[in-house]
Amino acid sequence: MDLRSEKISLDDSLEAVNDWFYDQGWTDGLPIVPPTAERVERLLAWSDREPQVELGPVPPKYGIATVEKVAVNAVLAGCVPEYFPVVLTALDALLESPFNLYAVQSTTHPCAPLVILNGPIAHELGVNGGYNAFGQGWRPNATIGRALRLVLLNIGGGVPGLLDRSTQGQPSKYSYCIAENEAENPWSPLHRERGFGADTSTVTVCGAEGPHNINDHISTAAPGILTTIASTMAGMGSNNAYALGEPILALGPEHAQILARDGIGKDEIRDYVFEHARVPRELWEAGGMYGMGFVPDDLFPGEAALPLIRRPEHLMILVVGGPGRHSCWMPTFGSMTRSVTRPIARRDGTPARSIQDFRH
Repeated sequence: MDLRSEKISLDDSLEAVNDWFYDQGWTDGLPIVPPTAERVERLLAWSDREPQVELGPVPPKYGIATVEKVAVNAVLAGCVPEYFPVVLTALDALLESPFNLYAVQSTTHPCAPLVILNGPIAHELGVNGGYNAFGQGWRPNATIGRALRLVLLNIGGGVPGLLDRSTQGQPSKYSYCIAENEAENPWSPLHRERGFGADTSTVTVCGAEGPHNINDHISTAAPGILTTIASTMAGMGSNNAYALGEPILALGPEHAQILARDGIGKDEIRDYVFEHARVPRELWEAGGMYGMGFVPDDLFPGEAALPLIRRPEHLMILVVGGPGRHSCWMPTFGSMTRSVTRPIARRDGTPARSIQDFRH
């Protein structure tokens, strides 16, 4: 799909534009914002890259993503211009080889690119990491995530049932974008763990399933919460049970604060999950993905139960959400994908201190 070369004249009504784009297969099924030249130019004014600069081929179709084509899709998604540098950075991260976008786009597994923002720009743009962070109601979360999905559809060719072979899909294939709740995180946030300064804004992408609730309203101390977490995660139905990888634990602030109060840090949580979120071997060998060869079946010889991670440090831990004793975990596509973190940076590679750094 070459959205730059086609100049389209349509009846001047939202109904006509939406019907036409839907008939071409260029939408996610939801209404779109018409990508007029003026709207696209307003987004391009918030990038320091030239419109025809190529970001790279987007699998599985391997259409070439240019800055201008990405801007067209961001307009379709409803992004305001200030969000555009985040969309470009997230796509840069998705196109890095460790993420393995071809596999994420074309698998039968219901994974989708989860975008996690950290740092000052997340706060500046109002990306939600609190109440209902994974849900509706927040323009930046909804439109940044949706812009990436439309890029994967229109440039990457990820059409459901054709090159996107997800058996059942998931709602987060529409949009999957959050910020970490750094203000209520009692530990170091994700970007600090990955070597970035507190004042550096970053985007992390992960190939993940939707959130699976972890519900513990009763425990008032760390042992109970850790037990609930591990028992919720220990099952033979996830890719991580057989292909390991980097599952994600998103702790609600109340659970995180109880754990921190009791002297439990991220390393202790990771160690506990590694030791206790396990599938008994007799179950592990009875079905699931046993014998499919993603990792050696004898990786943990002699172990009576099998962990979800090769090493404790492979568990990603975030703090997300508002008040209420709920957390969640997100199984991932497994070892076939790796998360990628990139700073939101200017063309010369220096980190942006504010989104205003990009405005022309």
